[in-house]
Amino acid sequence: MKSKMLLAVVGVALFASCQKDPLKNLSPSESRIYITNRDENVDFNSFKTYNISDSVGVIEDNQLLGKDLTEFDATTIAKLKQALDARGYTMVDRNSSPDLGITVSRIYSTSTGIISYPGYWDSYGSFYDPFYWGYGGYSYYDPIYYGPNYYATYSVTQGALSVDMLNLKDAAADNTIRPVWSALARGTGVFNSSAAEAEINTFFEQSPYIGTNQ
Repeated sequence: MKSKMLLAVVGVALFASCQKDPLKNLSPSESRIYITNRDENVDFNSFKTYNISDSVGVIEDNQLLGKDLTEFDATTIAKLKQALDARGYTMVDRNSSPDLGITVSRIYSTSTGIISYPGYWDSYGSFYDPFYWGYGGYSYYDPIYYGPNYYATYSVTQGALSVDMLNLKDAAADNTIRPVWSALARGTGVFNSSAAEAEINTFFEQSPYIGTNQ
């Protein structure tokens, strides 16, 4: 599989002398990362029809929890249909032997870790305004932690939109359904309904080889 990766960072000026970390100023759309993969041995012009799942798989920590259809899911499926139709493919019923099967998934991944409070405060520091409390001229003692070995645990959950295109046309040859294309988007607000169109458009902009006349 051949992969392409695009970090959508548009219109961001990097003023190193004025900003500590320019990436903190990215908008949700600018922060998203798009990755597409293809099977280079596949001629996408050989496919003419497709069917797309009417619901979205929900995967958490590598386990399928079930199917869902939120507003975001429905919008994503609708935009995928528009994109595939625009590339010359025809939507057919799944019982009509479609050439391609399209699946959509929302993927959640949770990571955990441990913070040492002294290390946390040394890295990030803090800001207080003594005047707010009426103690102008006073300073605060940082870090705020109790004892030399004070720790806390944290967890972070990240989400990603995944789209897979499966070769159903040739599946009977060896009883195997093979993926021919996949796309993934991750970043801030990736599951917002307002972001669905841009995410699907970016997937297909990165994949000009998809189409019946390519």
